[in-house]
Amino acid sequence: MNVRNMLFVILVFSLLFAPVMAAGKTCVVYFTGVGCPHCATADPLVLEELPLEHEGLVIIEYEIYQKQSNAVIFYNYHPDYASGYGVPVLVFGPGESVVGGYPLVNDASQAIESHAESPCPLLGGQVSFEELDLSSIEGNPTIWAGGRVLIGKPADSEASDFIKALLFEEDVVAALEARNCFEVEPVPVPLSGEDVLFGHAVEVSGAVFQWNGPSLGNVSTGTIGDGDANAVVADLTPAKVLGLAAVDAINPCALAVLSLMLIAIITYNPKDKRNILLAGLAFTASIFIMYLVYGLIIIKFFQLIQALTSIRLMLYSVLGFAAIVLGLLNLKDFFSYKPGGFGTEMPMSLRPIVKKAISGVTSPKGAFIVGLFVTVFLLPCTIGPYVIAGGILSALDLLATIPWLLLYNAVFVFPMLVITGVVYYGMASVENVSEWKDKYIKYMHLVAGLIILGLGIAMVMGWV
Repeated sequence: MNVRNMLFVILVFSLLFAPVMAAGKTCVVYFTGVGCPHCATADPLVLEELPLEHEGLVIIEYEIYQKQSNAVIFYNYHPDYASGYGVPVLVFGPGESVVGGYPLVNDASQAIESHAESPCPLLGGQVSFEELDLSSIEGNPTIWAGGRVLIGKPADSEASDFIKALLFEEDVVAALEARNCFEVEPVPVPLSGEDVLFGHAVEVSGAVFQWNGPSLGNVSTGTIGDGDANAVVADLTPAKVLGLAAVDAINPCALAVLSLMLIAIITYNPKDKRNILLAGLAFTASIFIMYLVYGLIIIKFFQLIQALTSIRLMLYSVLGFAAIVLGLLNLKDFFSYKPGGFGTEMPMSLRPIVKKAISGVTSPKGAFIVGLFVTVFLLPCTIGPYVIAGGILSALDLLATIPWLLLYNAVFVFPMLVITGVVYYGMASVENVSEWKDKYIKYMHLVAGLIILGLGIAMVMGWV
């Protein structure tokens, strides 16, 4: 074959296969937040349906409500891409974004078609997916493509190339077997309002790749070792919730109201100890139930305002500063006590109303009903720690907060149960309990102040 014929063959080959060789992936970045109502509208479409509808589509997802490192990345995107501070948002490039639940549902598919083969819009510049090193992506991403997902990012560049191929590999099982991979237990991938479940998973260089379809047929007995691969971990610990609940539990307000109620019961029938026990339990149960309801309302309020992501980014610090202020108010009551202190005790103006309502209690049923009523008057002196706890818990789905609220309120009412038991078994009279409360009220404020002040400082400083 002479040179002319060889050049002709090369030209024909190039013309025939150029579209295939040049075909690239469409790469976009998606910011969302678990617990955001607008995200619940958009997440299933953007993360589950669109990657199946658009061949070659790669979506780099950053969840920002429960992963603080991603929240920082989201904040830094606006200067480069004018993407705003609201979620959900799908970013294609500078000045090219689709923001909001219903706009995404209506316009995302068309926008993806108009940005075919666009590079990944990352901090520092746009990079084609083919050239992207997954190990170098900032933050804690989840990558969706073709009905498959990568949770976290690989630790090295070699694994990056392998995983990018896996996301679009026709025979996933053969590719994984060639690398001697073993299946691990799949982890749920949280979206707003639901978890996405996959049938199979492997760990590759610290990241978890998940897919549906044929199995490898071999399962590792090990566990997923990379923290990023676990289900969403909220910025939440039992110590925070228990600390705030303990502050609420030693609040003089609730103890004083319980003492008044027990005095009313004893005055009506001093010899019926069983009535005292049942009344104390009924009153405590009503407080527990109503505060559980109040907690759900507080959490739902925070979740609604979290749709404004700029508020969500500041929320944790604001709650920390609120805890510091509340701690200082309690310490003020220790050094200079005055009944009805602002934010720490029931206002003096409300006390006659509560005392009048309680004075007519003569039965456990009445104690339960009065308990439901007086919770409204207890709120001014007990709501502070509860609001802070609610703000922290609002990072979770509403149903997922219920076990935490049950724990919080169990701690909150525990002193009421102790007082009821002490009076019932004759270990002390209600008058003794009331006198003890009055004698040590300053020290109760001291303990509460130190606990919540320490927690507030730790939250602001990022220690917890």
